[in-house]
Amino acid sequence: MGSVKPQDFCVLVVDDERNIRRTLRLVLEGEGYAVEEAAAAEEIDRVLESAPVDLVILDVKLPGEDGLHALKRLRERSVRLPVLMVSGHASIADAVEATRLGALDFFEKPLDRDRVLIAVRNALERASLEERVEALAARTFGAGEFELIGDSQAMQELKGAIGKVAPTSGRVLITGESGTGKELVARAVHAASRLAQGPFIKVNCAAISPGLIESELFGHERGSFSGAERRKRGLFELADGGTIFLDEIGDMSLSAQAKVLRVLQTGEFSRVGSERALEVDVRVIAATNTNLDEKVKAGEFREDLYYRLAVVPLETPPLRARRDDIPRLARTFIERLCRENNYPSKTFSEGALTQLQLYHWPGNVRELRNVCERLVIMSGDPIRRADLPREIDAPSDARFEVEALDTLTLREAREQLERALILRRLEQHDWNITHTAEVLGIERTNLHKKMKQLSIKRESAS
Repeated sequence: MGSVKPQDFCVLVVDDERNIRRTLRLVLEGEGYAVEEAAAAEEIDRVLESAPVDLVILDVKLPGEDGLHALKRLRERSVRLPVLMVSGHASIADAVEATRLGALDFFEKPLDRDRVLIAVRNALERASLEERVEALAARTFGAGEFELIGDSQAMQELKGAIGKVAPTSGRVLITGESGTGKELVARAVHAASRLAQGPFIKVNCAAISPGLIESELFGHERGSFSGAERRKRGLFELADGGTIFLDEIGDMSLSAQAKVLRVLQTGEFSRVGSERALEVDVRVIAATNTNLDEKVKAGEFREDLYYRLAVVPLETPPLRARRDDIPRLARTFIERLCRENNYPSKTFSEGALTQLQLYHWPGNVRELRNVCERLVIMSGDPIRRADLPREIDAPSDARFEVEALDTLTLREAREQLERALILRRLEQHDWNITHTAEVLGIERTNLHKKMKQLSIKRESAS
């Protein structure tokens, strides 16, 4: 987690003693905090409406409304706003009541400078952590989903590239078709980076309306636009000390692009409605399934931002280019989905796995997972070829697509075609080896060798 930067925070001091307010102002401003003052509890609402207060230091004994009643009112207004209580005549009962009402600390006058600063920093770090955890909880899913599965040549090359770039500070632009796992690549880069202990914040730029994306990314001040009832920290602030993943960045507005460029250049940005610059230590990883070169030429994407993002380009391969990974991916999805839905574990028949490998998968890994979810719900055990959706269960020997061949080596294409054809002929002849060999025009012993070489085994049904 990124440490608290005092210049990013404002503290409200509420005390009827002018000298106490002056002392706290000098101590806090000396560390870089912005400070607001109030001499009575009745002034708190006015200050909160006019200033972006992050923490309140509140005296227990005040003229008019006392501090404990004011604390209760603050809690009704904002659960998150951290409050520290001080008193010149503290009692155990006051301390207990302040804690019950949500005060994070309670200390007596005369104030100890170091204790005040430690309490302020701890309170702000706790509030920041709670906000980050909430943001992460809304954006994360089971840890097993983060694994990059596959040992095909394409995946080995991708994993090798991730291993080289992750420990560096180089910015990464991930390209590839929809459903190929660009977020998993971003998470893998983050997990192996120096910021791995920090947050990973995902932003789907295509899912946020152009009018709100700057507020989401950089936050806003209260009243900066209609509906901005309170100040909000943006996702760049929540990602401080970690990684922000800008998915589908090609859909980002030009004005938001300009602000992202500023962050990349200086590490600074401003909330919407504020001119105060905030600093963050964030690694930016971007991804797109569109051609950014064409968007740059069309004036829809900033060329300077493109080159700053694409220091290290990584491309996620389509599933049809890594067919050897399909059986392992399918088995992994089936295992996870059975566990999530409290089903007994299921397996695939040889014919079903072969057919999955022959399909062209326009939706890539995401489509494969969706198919597996349907199979878990609708099929028995083992999952057979007849259980597959109609678009996948096309006759393998009559529909070996040219598009699929374009992504394979000659050996891979030959093996897949031989395997599909032999398996289909065996099924057609009820696994009679002699008849199948005759139809294929090869010796019986050669068919046995081919079946062993291609891992073809008889099953109870196709």
